[in-house]
Amino acid sequence: MENKKEMRTWLDNLGLNHPLVIAGPCSAETEDQVLKIAHELKDTDVNYYRAGIWKPRTRPGNFEGVGALGLKWLQKVKEETGLKTATEVANRNHVELALAHDIDLLWIGARSTVSPFIVQEIADALKGTDKIVLVKNPVNPDLPLWLGAIERLSSSNISNLGVIHRGFSTYEKSKYRNNPEWQIAIELQTKFPDLPLINDPSHITGKRDMIFDVSQTALDLNFDGLMIETHVTPDKAWSDAAQQVTPDRLVKIMTDLRIRKETDPEAAYNSEINNLRAQIDVVDNQLIELLGKRMKVADDIGKLKKEKNVAVLQSKRWNEILGKMVLEGDEKGLSEEFILRLFKAIHQESINHQEKIINH
Repeated sequence: MENKKEMRTWLDNLGLNHPLVIAGPCSAETEDQVLKIAHELKDTDVNYYRAGIWKPRTRPGNFEGVGALGLKWLQKVKEETGLKTATEVANRNHVELALAHDIDLLWIGARSTVSPFIVQEIADALKGTDKIVLVKNPVNPDLPLWLGAIERLSSSNISNLGVIHRGFSTYEKSKYRNNPEWQIAIELQTKFPDLPLINDPSHITGKRDMIFDVSQTALDLNFDGLMIETHVTPDKAWSDAAQQVTPDRLVKIMTDLRIRKETDPEAAYNSEINNLRAQIDVVDNQLIELLGKRMKVADDIGKLKKEKNVAVLQSKRWNEILGKMVLEGDEKGLSEEFILRLFKAIHQESINHQEKIINH
């Protein structure tokens, strides 16, 4: 699959002066709930009203969606508010029912993207459709798998495509529900700059008070839009309550976000430099996270040394590490002087951590 300007046609045709916004409840719960939220979003920046009809849950027994009945509620949303509608599909039956109810935008969820069999089934069911089809990243950080899903849809003559970045699962504890792993979305954006890229801060964060910051980072990285879960009474939501915001809060988020606009001859430069700076910010944050993890390991080493009455400084081990890092740094275009200064500082911080534990 090659990048083509035509990939952006469906988005450009909307003629928006703000990022694309897809918003609505995680799950359609009742007809009244669906319509109430829709009416509150009617005159906002929201372009597509989303609601989960079929909800894939990790464990059985949790609310798994109202099913096809909810599609009729989405039809009423379109009739009463004029908002275009969107929902997730995970198999051929979902696709056929969604098309029969004239859903405007369909997305493939992260759990489905991991399976080429499921994606191909959906692609076959959608063959030649003019509906917009978005693909969420797979739950695991695998760019080829993500791109493979897009290629399967493209091969089925589906032209109105885009992707949703919703973060990646991790076994490690993190402040995010799903680690953003921004570099993967950036690499996809580099390969296919005209493929619309939407950010889903709700699923990345899992916490409503973090949604603004992640949304701003996405826009700084030139994402094309946002998918934000919205509910009139978020704390009472039947699924993912902690990550949903009220319609009023959504409006405030969209008002407060800094959106880069091309308004002068320097716009192209400003946009590119802001994007590159945002990438540096992302990498710097990753460096801090990694250094924090390294020091936690140093703490564990300190505890072990204290237990076994072993000296903190192990010169032979340290010299081996330093020599190895100098060689690896050279391969990455990093000077020996820089590597020595960097790792001496890291080593000293590790020593400080271990001495604190041993002397406590």
